[in-house]
Amino acid sequence: MRGIEGFSVIEQALADKFRGQTMKQVIQHFRSGLLRVEEVPETICRPGGILVSNVVSLISAGTEKMTVDLARKSLLGKARERPDLVRQVLQKLKRDGLMSTMRTVRARLETPVALGYSCAGIVCEVGPGAKEFQVGDRVACAGMNYASHAETVFIPRNLAVKMPAETGFDEAAFVTLGAIALQGVRTAEARLGETVAVIGLGLIGQLTVQILKAAGCRVIGIDLDQSKISLATELGADAAIRRDEDVEGLIRRLTDGLGVDAVIITAAAESNDPVELAGAIARDRAIISVVGAVGLSIPRKQYYEKELQLRLSRSYGPGRYDRQYEELGIDYPVGYVRWTERRNMQEFLRLTSERRVRLERLITHRFPIMLAEEAYEIVTGQRREDFLGVLLDYDRERSRRVPVSSVMLTPQTKRQGDGKIGIGMIGAGNFARSVLLPRLAANRRVALRSVATATGKNGFTLAKQYGFTTCTTDYHEVLADDNVDAVIITTRHDTHARMAAAALLAGKDVFVEKPLAIDIDDLNGLATAVAERNGRVMVGFNRRFSPLSAELRNFFREAGPLAIVCRINAGAIPAESWIQGDEGGGRILGEVCHFVDYLQFLTGADPVEVFGLRHPAGPDTVSILLRMSDGSTGTIAYLANGDRGVAKERIEVYAGGRTAILDDFRRLDLWHDGRCRTVKRMAQEKGFDEEIAAFLDAVGQRRPMPITWESLLLTTLTTLRIEESIRTGVPVRIELSVSI
Repeated sequence: MRGIEGFSVIEQALADKFRGQTMKQVIQHFRSGLLRVEEVPETICRPGGILVSNVVSLISAGTEKMTVDLARKSLLGKARERPDLVRQVLQKLKRDGLMSTMRTVRARLETPVALGYSCAGIVCEVGPGAKEFQVGDRVACAGMNYASHAETVFIPRNLAVKMPAETGFDEAAFVTLGAIALQGVRTAEARLGETVAVIGLGLIGQLTVQILKAAGCRVIGIDLDQSKISLATELGADAAIRRDEDVEGLIRRLTDGLGVDAVIITAAAESNDPVELAGAIARDRAIISVVGAVGLSIPRKQYYEKELQLRLSRSYGPGRYDRQYEELGIDYPVGYVRWTERRNMQEFLRLTSERRVRLERLITHRFPIMLAEEAYEIVTGQRREDFLGVLLDYDRERSRRVPVSSVMLTPQTKRQGDGKIGIGMIGAGNFARSVLLPRLAANRRVALRSVATATGKNGFTLAKQYGFTTCTTDYHEVLADDNVDAVIITTRHDTHARMAAAALLAGKDVFVEKPLAIDIDDLNGLATAVAERNGRVMVGFNRRFSPLSAELRNFFREAGPLAIVCRINAGAIPAESWIQGDEGGGRILGEVCHFVDYLQFLTGADPVEVFGLRHPAGPDTVSILLRMSDGSTGTIAYLANGDRGVAKERIEVYAGGRTAILDDFRRLDLWHDGRCRTVKRMAQEKGFDEEIAAFLDAVGQRRPMPITWESLLLTTLTTLRIEESIRTGVPVRIELSVSI
């Protein structure tokens, strides 16, 4: 047997034992509230991060309990807990109609929740851009949806740190909560010799006590539970007080009447009592750092008269909730941001390695991963036991395996002679779950064969929900499936062309969500695959398939060159969204392409020249003028600076004494000879049903694809030329190059 670099022959033999296995992961089903340990396909390593075989993970009693409790509530209970989401649903209902909203809500509710965000394990694969790690490194990991309770996890580089030699896996599994406690101390600006009160002596409170002592502070702990008070004293608190005692009087005596220099609130309570107590015991101009989820109705008189500063400590440090930092690995310069979340993680591990923070007394329970449901019974109070740190253990032999890029959930089955179209799906985001999959699953001509997702939990859930035969985390497995006739690609934009080309080379028909490609090299690569295999490609330009669109085009069939105005009240999306970055290519490539295609559909002509102008409001507000080969003109006003209460899309067409106005694919007004004929719909009709039916007809009956390949190329090329025109400030010709 030939050994692999970094693994002995014996270790490779051991790895073969695990090849083809699934992995265990704790999953919360948000709709039903059911919490289970599921067997799901292994996750894969991606650029900018590492694949880690977990050894230990820590259950966060506060955050995870809230997540589990919310999932177990009824729909009404969920709505009461998250009124912000209810408002979003109502806005979508008003804008998109009942059926579209119901599909979106149902898809969100069916999305599984990965529990856990603090773990430690061994690196088993290193992705490009994470070369500071090596296979075999012992690492501590953080991050919701990354450092999950699963046998294998993918961790972006800024959410993983190497463990000191003196730190064990049990201690390292506390890294996220330790960083949270450390950031709370930094927010309080606690200094050597100062007296700091810690309200709430749960797990983070106990860590906070020890960190403060390591920083040279006097520490006073406050809690309702006598056992936690005793533990805080044992771990170094100078004093600890039960909440039902005379807290204010005792602190006056302990501080010579001054009050504490800072208060750190680590309690979790719906009441306002912790904030009120903090104000009462704080000295003049003290800082109050809020780490836990508590009521925040500030008693103004008390806070005003002492000129207190109330600060919210944001999780485990600068970088949290910043996609550029957490997902893309872009660090903050140390001279500007000394303590990022990753540097907080490293510092916490240093404190544990030097025994300045001791964790053995905080570990009260441990369970193997397969018994995680019992652990959550304790955390959620179903089993009445006192607890603090609850650890989950994993099979340590797995850390020695050669990483498996993909594992099928169920064995392959031979094609049945049912005459159905075998569908494989790559990617399963919100659009796929809410729009495409419900329609495909309901179609009797379709057999859902194989689904590939980046995370095993999503693929597993979709396979069960919609009846896919197999699921995987490697899209090449979908392409290799002989049962798959057509592949639907709904991944992030930068992968579309590459995956579509691979699917064509595997002999599959392809439906790819827009855009087809986000740069000319990808477009040329895909065009080459089409030419080599006489490939058949469809892009998800659904609007042209709307019944209202057919009425609109027929109205102008004999009217000559058209003047078309497309106004899209798109609304702003954050600059940090993946759509705005390298993965998405921006909204011109990702969304304006819809309307370039729509102009071709209405006119039956090709775009030949384009001029683009960007508005000072920002990159997403643009005006575009297109000249078509038949003399028609199209104006696309794509606007991100309007009011969201206005309908999103309005199409106006003028020609031959006729005018048509299409409002949000709900209402079509057709004007001629001073009279108006109106066609109304109860809900939006954006053409999704008709689009899918047309694609399936083309696949099943070997008909030409509903949109010609040349038209798809022209649409993509036009969006690229729009970007060029905006950069150069001049109109740009649109010509299919020799290479394409």
